[in-house]
Amino acid sequence: MSVDKIVFAFAGVFIWIGLGTWYMTQEPLWLILPAFVGANMFQAAFTSFCPLAMILKKLGAKPGQAFD
Repeated sequence: MSVDKIVFAFAGVFIWIGLGTWYMTQEPLWLILPAFVGANMFQAAFTSFCPLAMILKKLGAKPGQAFD
């Protein structure tokens, strides 16, 4: 899998974890997690800066096209 696909999968999982935990506990602080992930994805769309992509590249994941 390429860095791009791993980043999108990772983001999707963490959004679901945050929303699922909020739904189960009704604790509004759990909504910070999906908000943070969404904000990071939004800024990465314009800047191509993604900390997870940098880590994955250092770990040897196959490069993709979005985070060059």
